[in-house]
Amino acid sequence: MPPLPHTTISPSIHSLLVTGTIGIDTVETPTARVEHVLGGSASYFAAAASRLAPVRLVGVVGEDFPAQHRLQLESLGQVDLLGLETRKGGKTFAWGGKYLLNMNERETLFTELGVVADAPPQVPAAFADSALVFLGNTHPSVQAGLLDQVPNRKLAVADTMDLWINIAHDELVHLLSKIDGIVLNDSEATHLTGVRNAISAGRRILGYGPKFVVVKKGEHGAVLVHRDGVAVVPAFPAEESMVVDPTGAGDTFAGGFMAHLARTGRTDFETLQTALSWGTVMASFTIGAFSLEGVARATSADLETRYRAFARHARV
Repeated sequence: MPPLPHTTISPSIHSLLVTGTIGIDTVETPTARVEHVLGGSASYFAAAASRLAPVRLVGVVGEDFPAQHRLQLESLGQVDLLGLETRKGGKTFAWGGKYLLNMNERETLFTELGVVADAPPQVPAAFADSALVFLGNTHPSVQAGLLDQVPNRKLAVADTMDLWINIAHDELVHLLSKIDGIVLNDSEATHLTGVRNAISAGRRILGYGPKFVVVKKGEHGAVLVHRDGVAVVPAFPAEESMVVDPTGAGDTFAGGFMAHLARTGRTDFETLQTALSWGTVMASFTIGAFSLEGVARATSADLETRYRAFARHARV
């Protein structure tokens, strides 16, 4: 097992920027329901990343964005909100979902795009020197446009989903030629490539241009397919009673993954493999509570303890 990286808050070696949605969620599970809680891909990513390294957030909300949600983002401590734009007269992105009994499947009850359907936010000039960039899930053309605003980046990673594979395939392929890595789940990897095996699908995606692909396999862990090799980590061994709300688990996985790269200043194969473990640990905290609470309230000692437990389990 490699030495445990420090979880104490300290300046990152490489500045980390995230773009994505910031929203208001309504979530129903078999045992509970919450309304109007903070959600969105960028929010979850920032909550996880900020536990390990400073993060710069770029996103847009409407005038209806609750003050307590902004305070919640500010309270994370290492999230720079200079890039959070409030669109006058606009409505904040909102999403509602209902999880089925097994908590692995969910139904989308409503999606209100609000300001997300308008022009994307701009990257502030002060953020243009960001070294690491994570492009949260949105239209590939929007992701490419945001990426162009960070010209001196050292590493760019993106998320995507089936919708863009269906309706913006060419734009997604173009984006893949500009980025260093992509994070997607196994069904999306199959949809994009037509290949069911995660490793084979990852290798095919490498052919589009990125240096590495992370294929998330839910309760079966994640696979890193890199030009220098393949690595696999299991999911955190969570019992059924630990799972309160799976919303945002993939985004916090990405946040932990990217933040480890930011604080080490390295992107080699071995560091990426360790980053997978940090992403897995962050996701395990997220599923234990609604909204951002699980990962936000975890102490440095909690992170260290769980990382060590996961390392023993995974033998990493």
